[in-house]
Amino acid sequence: MRRLLLALPFALLPLAVAHAHDHDHDHEHGSLGKHEHGVATLNVALEGNTLEIELESPAMNIVGFEHAATSDADKKTVAAARAKLEKPLALFSLPAAAGCSLTEHELSSPLFGDAEDKHDHDHDEHADGHDHDHEHSDIDADYSFTCKQPDALKTVDLTAFYKQFPATQKINVQLIGPNGQKGVESTPANARLTF
Repeated sequence: MRRLLLALPFALLPLAVAHAHDHDHDHEHGSLGKHEHGVATLNVALEGNTLEIELESPAMNIVGFEHAATSDADKKTVAAARAKLEKPLALFSLPAAAGCSLTEHELSSPLFGDAEDKHDHDHDEHADGHDHDHEHSDIDADYSFTCKQPDALKTVDLTAFYKQFPATQKINVQLIGPNGQKGVESTPANARLTF
């Protein structure tokens, strides 16, 4: 499912190198993003009739906390968030003319009971001299769509996503499509992405 998005880190390597020089260590996780509450990362790739969307977000943005859900209220919050994330066409508005349908999706997070999340790491093992005694939980969602008319897929609107998850204040977006690649910053006031 992630064949298109696997190439994204290499395509964006120059941006990552520049970003690394501009910022100090701030809980870097995996690829290009850092764990910053209120900020998520979205990678969108369109190749042929396949659209892939990859969301990486601190759990705080999605459920309002990062600790393990032990109370009934927390468990209900996590279940409700997961149910929303399992319906990406209600979160990411795609032009109806493109005829896109979800073909595959994968959600992962320690909060969902995943044994190991790719962004979890033991902060106590950092060799940077900082005392990290807290855990960061991320929520990752990967979606693959097949679009009958990919030429009609000119935009992706994130308005519904911001409404469903209002703690998300900004999304750093990387788009790869027929017109090349670009990085944009999305906010609730600027929620429409254009390829």
